[in-house]
Amino acid sequence: MRWASTFTAAAIGAGAVAGTVTAATPSVAAPQRTQAATSTVHCTSQDQALAKKLSSDISKALADRKSMASLSFYDRPTGTTCASDAAKKYDSASVAKTIILGALLYQKGGTLTEAEDALARKMITDSDNASATELWQQLSDLKDPAKPNPVRIQEFLDKAGMDNTVLDKEGSWGLTQVTAGDQEKLLRIFSGGDDSVLGSKARSYALELMNHVRSTQRWGATAGAPLDSLVHVKNGWMQRSQSPDVEPFDRGDWKVNSMAALTENGYGSGLVVLTENNRVPEGHPANEGWDYGIETIETISRTIYRDVSPDAEGYVPSRPALPAPKPPAAG
Repeated sequence: MRWASTFTAAAIGAGAVAGTVTAATPSVAAPQRTQAATSTVHCTSQDQALAKKLSSDISKALADRKSMASLSFYDRPTGTTCASDAAKKYDSASVAKTIILGALLYQKGGTLTEAEDALARKMITDSDNASATELWQQLSDLKDPAKPNPVRIQEFLDKAGMDNTVLDKEGSWGLTQVTAGDQEKLLRIFSGGDDSVLGSKARSYALELMNHVRSTQRWGATAGAPLDSLVHVKNGWMQRSQSPDVEPFDRGDWKVNSMAALTENGYGSGLVVLTENNRVPEGHPANEGWDYGIETIETISRTIYRDVSPDAEGYVPSRPALPAPKPPAAG
Protein backbone atom coordinates (compact mmCIF):
# COMPACT_ATOMS: atom_id res chain seq x y z
CA MET A 1 0.00 0.00 0.00
CA ARG A 2 1.27 3.51 -0.86
CA TRP A 3 0.61 6.24 1.68
CA ALA A 4 0.33 9.92 0.84
CA SER A 5 2.90 12.01 2.68
CA THR A 6 2.46 15.65 3.60
CA PHE A 7 5.14 18.30 3.90
CA THR A 8 4.92 22.01 4.59
CA ALA A 9 7.49 24.70 3.98
CA ALA A 10 6.79 27.99 5.72
CA ALA A 11 8.35 31.36 5.10
CA ILE A 12 9.85 32.12 8.51
CA GLY A 13 13.66 32.15 8.48
CA ALA A 14 16.33 29.62 7.55
CA GLY A 15 16.14 25.93 8.28
CA ALA A 16 16.22 22.38 6.97
CA VAL A 17 13.47 20.00 5.96
CA ALA A 18 12.93 16.99 8.20
CA GLY A 19 9.99 14.77 9.10
CA THR A 20 6.65 16.54 8.80
CA VAL A 21 8.46 19.47 7.46
CA THR A 22 8.61 23.15 8.22
CA ALA A 23 11.29 24.43 5.87
CA ALA A 24 11.89 28.10 6.36
CA THR A 25 12.26 30.74 3.69
CA PRO A 26 12.02 34.54 3.68
CA SER A 27 8.73 36.24 2.98
CA VAL A 28 7.60 36.87 -0.60
CA ALA A 29 5.59 39.94 0.36
CA ALA A 30 5.95 43.18 -1.57
CA PRO A 31 8.88 45.07 -0.04
CA GLN A 32 6.77 48.18 0.54
CA ARG A 33 4.69 46.42 3.22
CA THR A 34 5.60 47.38 6.78
CA GLN A 35 5.00 43.82 7.99
CA ALA A 36 6.10 40.72 6.11
CA ALA A 37 3.49 38.21 5.04
CA THR A 38 4.11 34.51 5.53
CA SER A 39 3.92 32.28 2.48
CA THR A 40 3.58 28.56 3.21
CA VAL A 41 4.22 25.86 0.65
CA HIS A 42 2.27 22.69 1.44
CA CYS A 43 2.85 19.51 -0.59
CA THR A 44 1.39 16.01 -0.40
CA SER A 45 2.36 12.97 -2.46
CA GLN A 46 2.34 9.19 -2.64
CA ASP A 47 6.11 9.66 -2.86
CA GLN A 48 7.31 10.92 0.53
CA ALA A 49 10.67 12.10 -0.79
CA LEU A 50 9.04 14.03 -3.65
CA ALA A 51 6.67 15.88 -1.32
CA LYS A 52 9.58 16.82 0.92
CA LYS A 53 11.75 18.00 -1.97
CA LEU A 54 8.99 20.02 -3.63
CA SER A 55 8.08 21.79 -0.39
CA SER A 56 11.68 22.78 0.16
CA ASP A 57 12.57 23.67 -3.43
CA ILE A 58 9.46 25.77 -4.13
CA SER A 59 10.05 27.71 -0.91
CA LYS A 60 13.64 28.36 -1.96
CA ALA A 61 12.45 29.46 -5.42
CA LEU A 62 10.15 32.02 -3.78
CA ALA A 63 12.67 33.17 -1.19
CA ASP A 64 14.08 36.17 -3.06
CA ARG A 65 10.94 37.25 -4.90
CA LYS A 66 9.67 40.71 -3.93
CA SER A 67 6.12 40.41 -5.25
CA MET A 68 3.08 38.48 -4.04
CA ALA A 69 2.65 34.98 -5.48
CA SER A 70 0.16 32.14 -4.97
CA LEU A 71 0.25 28.71 -6.56
CA SER A 72 -1.64 25.46 -6.88
CA PHE A 73 -0.23 22.32 -8.53
CA TYR A 74 -1.30 18.73 -9.10
CA ASP A 75 0.34 15.72 -10.73
CA ARG A 76 -1.92 12.73 -11.24
CA PRO A 77 0.75 10.06 -11.99
CA THR A 78 2.56 10.65 -8.68
CA GLY A 79 -0.50 11.63 -6.65
CA THR A 80 1.15 14.94 -5.81
CA THR A 81 -0.32 18.32 -4.90
CA CYS A 82 1.30 21.58 -3.81
CA ALA A 83 -0.25 24.86 -2.76
CA SER A 84 0.74 28.23 -1.37
CA ASP A 85 -1.86 30.88 -0.50
CA ALA A 86 -4.13 29.08 -2.95
CA ALA A 87 -7.29 30.80 -1.62
CA LYS A 88 -5.93 34.36 -1.96
CA LYS A 89 -7.92 36.41 -4.49
CA TYR A 90 -6.24 38.18 -7.41
CA ASP A 91 -7.45 40.25 -10.36
CA SER A 92 -7.85 37.67 -13.09
CA ALA A 93 -6.86 39.63 -16.19
CA SER A 94 -7.10 37.25 -19.14
CA VAL A 95 -7.08 33.97 -17.20
CA ALA A 96 -10.79 34.78 -16.75
CA LYS A 97 -11.16 33.77 -20.38
CA THR A 98 -10.79 30.12 -19.36
CA ILE A 99 -13.79 30.59 -17.05
CA ILE A 100 -15.80 32.16 -19.88
CA LEU A 101 -14.84 29.24 -22.11
CA GLY A 102 -15.85 26.69 -19.49
CA ALA A 103 -19.19 28.41 -18.91
CA LEU A 104 -19.91 28.61 -22.63
CA LEU A 105 -19.18 24.91 -23.13
CA TYR A 106 -21.25 24.03 -20.05
CA GLN A 107 -24.26 26.05 -21.19
CA LYS A 108 -24.06 24.73 -24.76
CA GLY A 109 -23.44 21.10 -23.86
CA GLY A 110 -20.11 21.20 -25.67
CA THR A 111 -21.63 22.03 -29.07
CA LEU A 112 -20.96 25.58 -30.27
CA THR A 113 -22.31 27.47 -33.23
CA GLU A 114 -19.89 28.57 -35.91
CA ALA A 115 -20.00 32.12 -34.53
CA GLU A 116 -19.39 30.93 -30.94
CA ASP A 117 -16.50 28.77 -32.07
CA ALA A 118 -14.88 31.72 -33.84
CA LEU A 119 -15.24 33.93 -30.75
CA ALA A 120 -13.94 31.24 -28.39
CA ARG A 121 -10.91 30.55 -30.58
CA LYS A 122 -9.94 34.21 -30.82
CA MET A 123 -10.52 34.67 -27.09
CA ILE A 124 -8.16 31.85 -26.10
CA THR A 125 -5.58 31.51 -28.87
CA ASP A 126 -5.14 35.27 -29.46
CA SER A 127 -6.36 36.46 -26.04
CA ASP A 128 -8.79 38.73 -27.90
CA ASN A 129 -10.59 41.02 -25.46
CA ALA A 130 -13.51 41.94 -27.72
CA SER A 131 -14.38 38.26 -28.19
CA ALA A 132 -14.28 37.71 -24.43
CA THR A 133 -16.59 40.67 -23.88
CA GLU A 134 -19.09 39.41 -26.45
CA LEU A 135 -19.21 35.94 -24.91
CA TRP A 136 -19.45 37.39 -21.39
CA GLN A 137 -22.49 39.38 -22.46
CA GLN A 138 -23.99 36.32 -24.14
CA LEU A 139 -23.74 34.50 -20.81
CA SER A 140 -25.16 37.43 -18.81
CA ASP A 141 -28.47 38.89 -17.78
CA LEU A 142 -28.71 42.10 -19.82
CA LYS A 143 -31.66 43.77 -18.10
CA ASP A 144 -29.22 46.61 -17.44
CA PRO A 145 -26.99 46.62 -20.55
CA ALA A 146 -24.46 48.81 -18.78
CA LYS A 147 -24.01 46.15 -16.07
CA PRO A 148 -24.25 42.67 -17.63
CA ASN A 149 -24.81 40.23 -14.78
CA PRO A 150 -22.96 36.97 -15.64
CA VAL A 151 -25.60 34.64 -14.22
CA ARG A 152 -24.87 31.74 -16.58
CA ILE A 153 -21.15 31.95 -15.82
CA GLN A 154 -22.02 31.78 -12.11
CA GLU A 155 -24.04 28.63 -12.80
CA PHE A 156 -20.89 27.05 -14.23
CA LEU A 157 -18.78 28.13 -11.26
CA ASP A 158 -21.33 26.63 -8.87
CA LYS A 159 -21.32 23.34 -10.79
CA ALA A 160 -17.51 23.29 -10.92
CA GLY A 161 -17.17 23.96 -7.19
CA MET A 162 -15.17 27.14 -7.84
CA ASP A 163 -16.61 28.74 -4.74
CA ASN A 164 -13.86 31.31 -4.15
CA THR A 165 -14.17 32.97 -7.56
CA VAL A 166 -16.02 36.30 -7.57
CA LEU A 167 -17.33 37.55 -10.92
CA ASP A 168 -17.43 41.25 -11.68
CA LYS A 169 -21.13 42.10 -11.88
CA GLU A 170 -20.60 45.21 -14.00
CA GLY A 171 -19.10 43.52 -17.03
CA SER A 172 -15.38 43.97 -16.37
CA TRP A 173 -14.48 40.32 -16.76
CA GLY A 174 -10.76 41.09 -16.25
CA LEU A 175 -11.56 42.23 -12.71
CA THR A 176 -13.02 38.85 -11.80
CA GLN A 177 -11.39 37.75 -8.54
CA VAL A 178 -9.76 34.36 -8.99
CA THR A 179 -7.71 32.05 -6.80
CA ALA A 180 -4.97 29.61 -7.70
CA GLY A 181 -7.01 26.83 -6.11
CA ASP A 182 -10.13 27.49 -8.18
CA GLN A 183 -8.19 27.86 -11.43
CA GLU A 184 -6.49 24.56 -10.67
CA LYS A 185 -9.95 23.00 -10.30
CA LEU A 186 -10.73 24.30 -13.78
CA LEU A 187 -7.56 22.72 -15.19
CA ARG A 188 -8.56 19.43 -13.58
CA ILE A 189 -12.00 19.66 -15.19
CA PHE A 190 -10.55 20.40 -18.63
CA SER A 191 -7.96 17.62 -18.42
CA GLY A 192 -9.78 14.95 -16.41
CA GLY A 193 -12.08 12.09 -17.29
CA ASP A 194 -15.09 13.13 -15.20
CA ASP A 195 -18.20 14.04 -17.22
CA SER A 196 -20.07 15.56 -14.27
CA VAL A 197 -19.26 19.16 -15.27
CA LEU A 198 -18.13 19.01 -18.90
CA GLY A 199 -18.38 16.10 -21.31
CA SER A 200 -15.39 14.68 -23.17
CA LYS A 201 -16.14 16.70 -26.31
CA ALA A 202 -16.15 19.97 -24.39
CA ARG A 203 -13.00 19.09 -22.45
CA SER A 204 -11.10 18.15 -25.58
CA TYR A 205 -12.18 21.39 -27.25
CA ALA A 206 -10.97 23.51 -24.32
CA LEU A 207 -7.60 21.76 -24.25
CA GLU A 208 -7.24 22.06 -28.01
CA LEU A 209 -7.69 25.83 -27.86
CA MET A 210 -5.22 26.17 -24.98
CA ASN A 211 -2.73 24.04 -26.90
CA HIS A 212 -2.89 26.48 -29.82
CA VAL A 213 -2.26 29.72 -27.93
CA ARG A 214 0.02 31.89 -30.05
CA SER A 215 3.73 31.36 -29.51
CA THR A 216 4.33 34.79 -27.94
CA GLN A 217 1.88 33.91 -25.13
CA ARG A 218 3.18 30.43 -24.26
CA TRP A 219 5.33 31.54 -21.35
CA GLY A 220 4.82 31.16 -17.62
CA ALA A 221 3.57 27.89 -16.13
CA THR A 222 4.95 26.05 -19.17
CA ALA A 223 8.60 26.62 -18.17
CA GLY A 224 10.53 23.41 -17.68
CA ALA A 225 7.72 21.28 -19.10
CA PRO A 226 9.07 18.01 -20.59
CA LEU A 227 9.45 18.20 -24.35
CA ASP A 228 7.31 15.12 -24.95
CA SER A 229 4.31 16.49 -23.03
CA LEU A 230 1.38 18.26 -24.68
CA VAL A 231 1.11 21.75 -23.18
CA HIS A 232 -2.13 23.71 -22.73
CA VAL A 233 -1.72 27.27 -21.44
CA LYS A 234 -3.50 30.58 -20.78
CA ASN A 235 -1.90 33.70 -19.32
CA GLY A 236 -3.09 37.10 -18.16
CA TRP A 237 -1.46 40.41 -17.34
CA MET A 238 -2.51 43.94 -16.44
CA GLN A 239 -1.54 47.08 -14.55
CA ARG A 240 -4.05 48.35 -12.00
CA SER A 241 -4.17 50.05 -8.62
CA GLN A 242 -6.93 48.55 -6.49
CA SER A 243 -6.61 50.78 -3.42
CA PRO A 244 -3.51 53.01 -3.60
CA ASP A 245 -4.87 55.33 -0.90
CA VAL A 246 -5.23 52.45 1.54
CA GLU A 247 -2.26 50.31 0.48
CA PRO A 248 0.77 52.48 -0.35
CA PHE A 249 2.54 49.56 -2.02
CA ASP A 250 -0.26 49.30 -4.62
CA ARG A 251 0.67 51.82 -7.30
CA GLY A 252 -0.36 50.32 -10.61
CA ASP A 253 2.12 47.48 -10.41
CA TRP A 254 1.85 44.54 -12.78
CA LYS A 255 -0.42 41.59 -12.09
CA VAL A 256 0.83 38.57 -14.05
CA ASN A 257 -0.93 35.20 -14.03
CA SER A 258 -0.37 31.86 -15.74
CA MET A 259 -2.07 28.46 -15.82
CA ALA A 260 -1.03 25.38 -17.78
CA ALA A 261 -1.82 21.68 -17.98
CA LEU A 262 0.41 18.89 -19.33
CA THR A 263 -1.18 15.84 -20.96
CA GLU A 264 -0.34 12.85 -23.21
CA ASN A 265 2.58 10.39 -23.01
CA GLY A 266 1.90 9.60 -19.37
CA TYR A 267 1.72 13.20 -18.18
CA GLY A 268 -1.20 14.58 -16.22
CA SER A 269 -0.38 17.74 -14.31
CA GLY A 270 -1.59 21.29 -13.88
CA LEU A 271 -0.02 24.43 -12.44
CA VAL A 272 -1.52 27.84 -11.65
CA VAL A 273 0.62 30.77 -10.45
CA LEU A 274 -0.94 34.17 -9.73
CA THR A 275 1.21 37.22 -8.94
CA GLU A 276 0.75 40.90 -8.12
CA ASN A 277 2.75 43.95 -6.98
CA ASN A 278 5.43 43.31 -9.60
CA ARG A 279 6.97 46.75 -9.14
CA VAL A 280 8.27 49.02 -11.88
CA PRO A 281 11.04 51.13 -10.32
CA GLU A 282 10.48 54.84 -10.77
CA GLY A 283 11.84 56.01 -14.10
CA HIS A 284 12.28 52.47 -15.44
CA PRO A 285 10.54 50.96 -18.51
CA ALA A 286 7.08 49.53 -17.80
CA ASN A 287 8.06 46.09 -19.06
CA GLU A 288 10.34 45.53 -16.05
CA GLY A 289 7.37 44.77 -13.80
CA TRP A 290 5.85 42.49 -16.41
CA ASP A 291 9.16 40.66 -16.84
CA TYR A 292 9.51 40.29 -13.07
CA GLY A 293 6.11 38.60 -12.79
CA ILE A 294 6.92 36.20 -15.62
CA GLU A 295 10.29 35.41 -14.06
CA THR A 296 8.61 34.56 -10.75
CA ILE A 297 6.14 32.21 -12.45
CA GLU A 298 8.78 30.53 -14.60
CA THR A 299 11.11 30.05 -11.63
CA ILE A 300 8.35 28.19 -9.80
CA SER A 301 7.38 26.16 -12.87
CA ARG A 302 10.94 25.07 -13.68
CA THR A 303 11.49 24.10 -10.05
CA ILE A 304 8.37 21.93 -9.96
CA TYR A 305 8.98 20.10 -13.23
CA ARG A 306 12.66 19.55 -12.43
CA ASP A 307 11.54 17.70 -9.28
CA VAL A 308 8.53 15.86 -10.70
CA SER A 309 10.16 14.81 -14.00
CA PRO A 310 13.91 14.78 -13.26
CA ASP A 311 14.74 12.44 -16.15
CA ALA A 312 12.75 14.35 -18.77
CA GLU A 313 14.23 16.96 -21.06
CA GLY A 314 12.59 20.33 -20.34
CA TYR A 315 12.37 23.54 -22.26
CA VAL A 316 12.24 27.19 -21.34
CA PRO A 317 9.77 29.20 -23.46
CA SER A 318 10.84 32.50 -24.94
CA ARG A 319 9.71 35.70 -23.27
CA PRO A 320 8.56 38.24 -25.86
CA ALA A 321 8.59 41.99 -25.59
CA LEU A 322 5.86 43.82 -23.66
CA PRO A 323 2.50 43.21 -25.39
CA ALA A 324 0.73 46.09 -27.04
CA PRO A 325 -2.95 45.46 -26.09
CA LYS A 326 -4.58 47.53 -23.37
CA PRO A 327 -5.08 45.77 -20.02
CA PRO A 328 -8.10 43.44 -20.21
CA ALA A 329 -9.76 44.99 -17.14
CA ALA A 330 -11.72 47.22 -19.50
CA GLY A 331 -13.44 43.99 -20.64
